Amino acid sequence: MQASPHCHANVSQPSSEESTSGGEWEADIISTVEFNHTGELLATGDKGGRVVIFQREPESKNDPYNQGEYNVYSTFQSHEPEFDYLKSLEIEEKINKIKWLPQQNAAHALLSTNDKTIKLWKITERDKKPEGYNLKDEEGKLKDLCTVTSLQVPVLKPTDLMVEVTPRKIFANGHTYHVNSISVNSDCETYMSADDLRINLWHLAITDRSFNIVDIKPANMEDLTEVITASEFHPHHCNLFVYSSSKGSLRLCDMRASALCDKHFKLFEEPEDPSSRSFFSEIISSVSDVKFSHSGRYMLARDYLTVKVWDLNMETRPVEIYQVHDYLRSKLCSLYENDCIFDKFECAWNGSDSVIMTGAYNNFFRMFDRNTKRDVTLEASRESSKPRAVLKPRRVCVGGKRRKDDISVDSLDFTKKILHTAWHPTENIIAIAATNNLYIFQDKMNSEMH
Repeated sequence: MQASPHCHANVSQPSSEESTSGGEWEADIISTVEFNHTGELLATGDKGGRVVIFQREPESKNDPYNQGEYNVYSTFQSHEPEFDYLKSLEIEEKINKIKWLPQQNAAHALLSTNDKTIKLWKITERDKKPEGYNLKDEEGKLKDLCTVTSLQVPVLKPTDLMVEVTPRKIFANGHTYHVNSISVNSDCETYMSADDLRINLWHLAITDRSFNIVDIKPANMEDLTEVITASEFHPHHCNLFVYSSSKGSLRLCDMRASALCDKHFKLFEEPEDPSSRSFFSEIISSVSDVKFSHSGRYMLARDYLTVKVWDLNMETRPVEIYQVHDYLRSKLCSLYENDCIFDKFECAWNGSDSVIMTGAYNNFFRMFDRNTKRDVTLEASRESSKPRAVLKPRRVCVGGKRRKDDISVDSLDFTKKILHTAWHPTENIIAIAATNNLYIFQDKMNSEMH
């Protein structure tokens, strides 16, 4: 997808009616979005602990340009609210992250996590059911053995398609602090989970123990200067992973070097400009998300005002810096007062690593084309997302002359924020979570050209 306005709404899928009460609406707020490895399935998690899986419909033969919409495939309750009696602490059911496992057979599998507990779910389809049991009747009740006079062979008969979701593993008690990210390794056998101070390595088949591979907790908590904000495995090398910190640094670690990877082997950190230092410098430099490119050559890091592209072969400075909403620099004081300055925006690569996407306020999201250096601001809203409607570029102006469709920086709605986005692994289809609504857009122009 080029950073251009040729972006069409494919489907707008609200997860709740707007008339629901405040508590229910809060539970429907989407907290994570993730395509599977083929892009045929899309999973969302919400604050109410639910996971909704959307499946892409097959392409229409009558309309070759209709790429197939995403419709609800399965919905299940992944996490329930809990209470830690030892610490007198409520544990929210909110889904922090979802990660799909590479598909090994006909079934699909995904990991979902709240603040403390990671669960492995298996998703299977069933379109046949056995009939003709010897010891059970049609309702499944046991027969009176006196009435069984002959044996019969049960047969499989076609039935309506059923999607079954079953919990296969529960990985609990691995974290003292809140889990902020999980990442499946390219070896397809292990995954890691990170909280504020530690990163653990798990085997997918073993639930009762994990290996601590990073621990930045100081002996005296008063000496704590930074926390871990996100982590991810390298897409091709199963020994490499990166984690980001609240101080704006990325640390690349190699698990071959030692069992405990407290000593990174590469540190990606931009030197601070003393002349531009302010009270907010450390807050806005905190990295909220880090993603390896599909090629594995680059890393994408999002902080409050920018997205930066780092080359794994160059630690001194990022190779590209893109301003997401630089017009907010003069508003940091009010953003600090309303806590928006602590919002954690995610970022995403397109399938060819040529375009970057990340969210902003007022339901805006930004795209940056790395080849042409063009960028565009688009809006996810019900008005602009009628099926097959064309998204118009939006522009925020800071004082001075305003064009007809420009929006003033003073009239931005900071309660509407695009924190969670995902990009289809191979096609120009994007998923945007805007509070309790999921928007799916696709680039029709590119689809037709290809």
